[in-house]
Amino acid sequence: MHLRVLGMLGFALAFAWPGPLRAAERIRVTGELVDTWCAITGIMYGFGTAHHQCAVWCAVGGIPVSIMDDAGNYYMVLKLEGDDRSVANPRIVTIQTHRVTVDGTLFERDGVKYLLVDEVADDQGIVNLTHDEYGIQPFGE
Repeated sequence: MHLRVLGMLGFALAFAWPGPLRAAERIRVTGELVDTWCAITGIMYGFGTAHHQCAVWCAVGGIPVSIMDDAGNYYMVLKLEGDDRSVANPRIVTIQTHRVTVDGTLFERDGVKYLLVDEVADDQGIVNLTHDEYGIQPFGE
């Protein structure tokens, strides 16, 4: 019985093994810094001024921050300008929901884009004014 379970587990893990890591490339990305959880899952409206406070709370709490570009691609930020604390990074918290242009190194695995940001080349501040239409998330006020 135990060998059968171990065999099935091994078979399942063989197909769950992640794909190869693509070679790193230097890129420039422009987009909005977003709370990855709310933006991707759609659990609530996750963009702009409507979601700013929730996005800050999530960043402080350790939810990954991503840059969503104009085409809707997400780049999960693993490092920002020399500070490799991706969890509750003080700098990333202060620019959450801002529209930024960054230069960095892109890694991709299994369709997920990971970004090591070397420089924030431009910070336009919060430009996605969504609170009138969606209220303030998560409370709707």
